[in-house]
Amino acid sequence: MNKQAIAMRVPAFLAAALLGSGCITSTVMDARTSNTGIAENESVVIMAKSYHLGNETERKYIRCIEDKLGRGRDGLNVIPHDEFVDSLFPWFEPRTAPAETKNLAKLMDRPGVADAIAAQGVRYIIWLDGDTDRVAGGGSLSCAAGPGGGGCFGFAWWQKDADYDASIWDLRELESSGTVSTDVSGTSFMPALVIPLPLIARTQARACKTLADQLHNFIVQEDSA
Repeated sequence: MNKQAIAMRVPAFLAAALLGSGCITSTVMDARTSNTGIAENESVVIMAKSYHLGNETERKYIRCIEDKLGRGRDGLNVIPHDEFVDSLFPWFEPRTAPAETKNLAKLMDRPGVADAIAAQGVRYIIWLDGDTDRVAGGGSLSCAAGPGGGGCFGFAWWQKDADYDASIWDLRELESSGTVSTDVSGTSFMPALVIPLPLIARTQARACKTLADQLHNFIVQEDSA
């Protein structure tokens, strides 16, 4: 790492050391296209773009969103992803799931589809897209052992970005209600003076919480009509 990069990272490292974790910044936005609201007997289901389904890290993110949305006294009724997909086989498999809201009416006309959705009380489908990537890193850290002992010396850092979008489909109105997005950047540090001291930025966990909180607020808004 060059001197300029070190100079830029040191203040962030000092702040992180005081907090015992890495540094995280986050933004969340929404764009509404229609009014929402949800009744006590209605539920939501989290769906994901097909390329997430073989990625265990992203599957954990989906489960995290499900858990956060359903948690607490004001939590929403959340139908587990796999349960919903199995109950409507094969219409929500990766190759057959509707790609746009304009295909919803045709889907609902298929035998058994509307009844299966009604039986579960599903009002909204939330389509997730995005991922968490390591985008930068640097520094040098080395460990050695000898007759007199051993240890690690140096300093390393790495940055991860978590960028996720959620599209909310209203199955009652057969239209899109809007989108919610979050962008979280986290920098982790690993200083070592004999013993490494990891200061980890929980980037994806923060992205889960911020997106779930905003989704909850977006959905529970009462109709203005």
